[in-house]
Amino acid sequence: MRNSLQAIALGSGIVLKSKLRTKRGRAKLNELPLSPVLSQQRAGWVEMIEEVEKRIALVEEELEKTAVEDERVRLLRTHPGVGLLTGLALVHTLSPVSRFANSRKVTAYVGLEPRESSSGERKRMGRISKAGSRVLRFLLVEAGIKATREDAELKKLYYRVMHRREQARAKVAVARHLLVHAFIMLRDEIDYAEFKVRGAEMRSAARTVHRLNMPDHLIERPASA
Repeated sequence: MRNSLQAIALGSGIVLKSKLRTKRGRAKLNELPLSPVLSQQRAGWVEMIEEVEKRIALVEEELEKTAVEDERVRLLRTHPGVGLLTGLALVHTLSPVSRFANSRKVTAYVGLEPRESSSGERKRMGRISKAGSRVLRFLLVEAGIKATREDAELKKLYYRVMHRREQARAKVAVARHLLVHAFIMLRDEIDYAEFKVRGAEMRSAARTVHRLNMPDHLIERPASA
């Protein structure tokens, strides 16, 4: 319906895009001088959109009540990018998370695990399997893009993959990592703040172990100028 209104606006030489979702954008749309036929179409599409938005608001209100009563959803929503729908979808798709032995099992279950295509001694990771919930994959991709605005590690991952490959693969890579984050948070019953603390502690421990395993003459050698 919005696409149809965008087409009407473009026909009059105006680009609205996301502005069409705002009252100001719709007011601008309604001010366009159109033929009687296009005016009728415009009024019909706007009326239908407003009706659908009312129904969406009612559904979201009911879902919000469900989410507030679920501690698992509350914990997930502390993660940047994870909102009402993504939190509910994660909980109701993955629970009980105890059935997954590790994060790789989870990504495979949701269909975000890359397929391996091998020929001889060469191993190559292909496209994701798309074996699981299509809805959850869509929500994770959308949530992942929002998460990169606040999560430094996901942002770094996004630009690294996009630089090496393409934007679509970068979005999938972020969605997969966001899924792993959610799995760990659900499994350990922790919020995002605790998840970040544990991650920092694990990285610090890993660096310490690596340093202790190095020969003494390398540890004590001064850095070169």
